[in-house]
Amino acid sequence: MELEIYNKKTKYDYFIEDEYEAGIVLTGTEIKSVRNGSCNIKDCYGIVKNNEIYLLNMFIGQYKEGNIFNHEETRSRKLLLHKKEIKKISEKIELQGLTLVPIKLYFKNNKLKVLLGVCRGKKTFDKRESIKERDIKREVAKNLKKF
Repeated sequence: MELEIYNKKTKYDYFIEDEYEAGIVLTGTEIKSVRNGSCNIKDCYGIVKNNEIYLLNMFIGQYKEGNIFNHEETRSRKLLLHKKEIKKISEKIELQGLTLVPIKLYFKNNKLKVLLGVCRGKKTFDKRESIKERDIKREVAKNLKKF
């Protein structure tokens, strides 16, 4: 069973310009909680601090058998990226005013990875347009099933 956790609001709220794959620094009880599925990246975002990238507001629930070694649920978590990637991301965020948002969490070779998107925010009319496109695609698919 492969666990994948998506942030469904990113494609609705943002235009995704670039994507990066990063590892996450986690403690023992955090990875166990993620494997159990008690994780949420809905309100999560990334920042650059001291030439390192951190995820803020990422919720990982308490591990039931963790007793005194349990973790804080919404602590900031460091991401593992190459220096060149961090430099590119920080330039885009600072100069172009873009946002760093996690798109999905998944396991790759038994390690937890996060797919980060460097995104530009959508205005309300852009959101309405994307809803129209989605409805048109759904209607076309429905009409094709009839034939």
